[in-house]
Amino acid sequence: MKKNIGLLWATAVATVMGISSANAQVKVPEEITTLMNKYTCSACHRVDARLVGPAYTDVAKKKYTNEKIVELIYKPVPANWPGYPPMAPMTQVPKPDALKLAAYINSLAPKAAKK
Repeated sequence: MKKNIGLLWATAVATVMGISSANAQVKVPEEITTLMNKYTCSACHRVDARLVGPAYTDVAKKKYTNEKIVELIYKPVPANWPGYPPMAPMTQVPKPDALKLAAYINSLAPKAAKK
């Protein structure tokens, strides 16, 4: 019951804060928005702005592999992000969904400048 209330609360907060892909400054694929809302990522993260946690664009700049991002979803390392509160382990996210989220995050990495 507590888990459902937490999920409902996070979804309500996300809705009120206008984090749907239609309202985001960066176009987020609908499937990714659905996953972010389903697993409450949106309660703490935004694509291109700091919230409770780092922006996904900042995570992408770290150049983690998709597999490393999945590992950090399941077992966060607070020392990687000083100045942010520690993230709770998100072990409820199935690996295939975590990999989709990781691939999306890495797609936000700045492209190397061409010379």
